[in-house]
Amino acid sequence: MQCVLISTYDGGHQPFGLASPAAWLQAAGADVACVDLAVEALPHATLAGADLVAFYLPMHTATRIASSIIPQVRQLNPHAHLCCYGLYAPMNEAFLRSLGVATILGGEFEQGLLDLVAELGTLRQPIEPWAQRQPLVSLDRQTFLVPDRSTLPPLARYAWLQTGANTKRTVGYTEASRGCKHLCRHCPVVPVYQGRFRIVQPEVVLADIQRQVAAGAQHITFGDPDFLNGPRHALAIITALHEQFPDLTYDATIKIEHLLKHRAYLPLLRNTGCLFVTTAVEALDDTILAIFDKRHTAAEFKAVVALFRQVGLALNPTFVSFTPWTSRQGYLAFLAAIQELELIENVAPIQYAIRLLIPAGSKLLELSQVQQLVGMFDETALSYPWVHADPEMDRLYTDVRQAVQAAQAQHAPRQAIWERVWSLAKAGQAPARDERHTYAGTTAGVRRGPIPYLSEPWYC
Repeated sequence: MQCVLISTYDGGHQPFGLASPAAWLQAAGADVACVDLAVEALPHATLAGADLVAFYLPMHTATRIASSIIPQVRQLNPHAHLCCYGLYAPMNEAFLRSLGVATILGGEFEQGLLDLVAELGTLRQPIEPWAQRQPLVSLDRQTFLVPDRSTLPPLARYAWLQTGANTKRTVGYTEASRGCKHLCRHCPVVPVYQGRFRIVQPEVVLADIQRQVAAGAQHITFGDPDFLNGPRHALAIITALHEQFPDLTYDATIKIEHLLKHRAYLPLLRNTGCLFVTTAVEALDDTILAIFDKRHTAAEFKAVVALFRQVGLALNPTFVSFTPWTSRQGYLAFLAAIQELELIENVAPIQYAIRLLIPAGSKLLELSQVQQLVGMFDETALSYPWVHADPEMDRLYTDVRQAVQAAQAQHAPRQAIWERVWSLAKAGQAPARDERHTYAGTTAGVRRGPIPYLSEPWYC
């Protein structure tokens, strides 16, 4: 059985979502090729001889790119069985099937892919129409195999870690768990996992990292939706990892609620090589945070900022900076808070230009106020469109996005980009009564040394 696993985009990382199922399929005797279109071209000859072509869809961007590639694959090989798997596959089932995709697998997908290959192997000719036997979403607990990265491009072709002006580290990527215990309304994990999470066995995670270190990794990104969903599991892994590789560094994603609840573990993260933590703050407006059901407040985020400075860890906060409920004054207050908290160097500039995405299955659609503001589902954008009640806010979003993209293309410093965004947001506005929110160009916070960050910013 000739199998081709394709990733279109995975945030600049070497895809775990290809390497993991590759190990399962190869162990069952399949001939597997992994293709990452983020860093390599579409292999026409390989695809022409494939029995199964499976697209990994972990995020919105990946799904949109795949939707333009799938017709090309069908033309190259009309007899291949097409499959889409990963977080965004079941959320966009109807659209993907309209493109000719026969099998959709969400949740814990490795066993589903294995069963699909076994089923296809018993057929003498393709069945039309195809009746999928594998569950659309499986949350069954799996015993994982060590990912096989042998047919993927080398780590040096992916995002790197910037730790200083001229200091870069090669980055590996792994996952210690999937899913999440929480039900944040805007999160794409929730429609699939519904408040549950599944672990990857510690010995598998450690073996995967060992192989990546041997391949040149100097830093590891843990891609778990929340690294402290299972604290004992996560802490056991980083403790063992540090014992084996004391010079290896890492980063992880953890929600504000867990950073406060498990604050006693933060020194352990620091001492085992954690350089920074990504946390989805989303907003500094408590009303918006309540709509998102984030289960933290703006004050609690500020408490985490202080806590991280005390412990000596860097924070990488992310935001949904433009929502239907964001006013211009609210956006200015958000920018001012970034300055006042001395976080300008911590925040990736793209975070100033993130607009709320409402994908299929979003729990936001359960709210009547959201139902009233969205239009019909847009299959081109793979989301429900919305417009702001104040047209000026939509124009501001466009202006900020264009300014950020242009500044990043010129490698402008983060401070300069923040100043440009502030200027755009402030244009035409009367001075605020609270002068702490008025940027004078001389009151930016003092840097505390280089802030480490990945060359590919985190977003969906």
